[in-house]
Amino acid sequence: MKSKQNINITALLFLILFFSNCATNPFTGRSTLAIIPNSQIIPTSFQQYNQVLEESEIVKGTSEAKAVDKVGHEIAEASKKWLDANGYEGYTDDYKWEFTLINNQAVNAWAMPGGKIAFYTGIMPIAKNYNGLATIMGHEVAHALANHGQQRMSASSIQQTLGVAGALLLSENQQQQETFMLAYGVGSQVGVMLPFSRKHETEADEIGLKLMAIAGYDPNEGYKLWERMAAQSSGSTPQFLSSHPSPDARIQNMKKQAKIAEAEAKKFDVTYFKSSKERF
Repeated sequence: MKSKQNINITALLFLILFFSNCATNPFTGRSTLAIIPNSQIIPTSFQQYNQVLEESEIVKGTSEAKAVDKVGHEIAEASKKWLDANGYEGYTDDYKWEFTLINNQAVNAWAMPGGKIAFYTGIMPIAKNYNGLATIMGHEVAHALANHGQQRMSASSIQQTLGVAGALLLSENQQQQETFMLAYGVGSQVGVMLPFSRKHETEADEIGLKLMAIAGYDPNEGYKLWERMAAQSSGSTPQFLSSHPSPDARIQNMKKQAKIAEAEAKKFDVTYFKSSKERF
């Protein structure tokens, strides 16, 4: 009985912590999970990023490396314009933007909290041109700005804590405990964590299109990048088992969002976009 009372107290304290530790996504206006503060996350992410660079072959001085750096800084500057114009001055003061090209044939790019972004050489042929590169870059910059890393870490912390609490409550019945852990593990992953991740990916697509448009890149070309990505894919995981939306869902959404991004760019007097004939 005493252990269950302790669990109830712990759960109550956790709920208080949960509801008192929220941040606001500046692009959506919605409250987001922030149990683990950025003051703790960002320094750690910088260390992890530097470790990756130490263990990788960095590409410097090539046209592709220069393009990654150029487009990255242009979209970062576009994000600052948007944030300043919408009442979020100083939002990126703790960000240290860095855009690196790594010699790796994986078709991948990723962002760390605080503005550290890496592209692999394997994704560059699919990016193909400046607009394709800007589509990927806008997506990664959006992840960093929307604190998606912080939200995933916070959600994972909640998932683990609730799992432990549930297991402890059933500790007197091993069979029930094992059944709960199996059902909770699968259910929380498929029913909560994966949809949470897919939501972030869609959000990053939409924010990214706006940022690339403000930076002067054509958001109407964004969906074509995902058509090329889909064409090179050897197969696809069913969406409900994936951390990312299906390529078809992304393509259709990006087609719809392009006009919204165009309208956002006009607010910053951007009415002309780069041609997709401009290669790096």
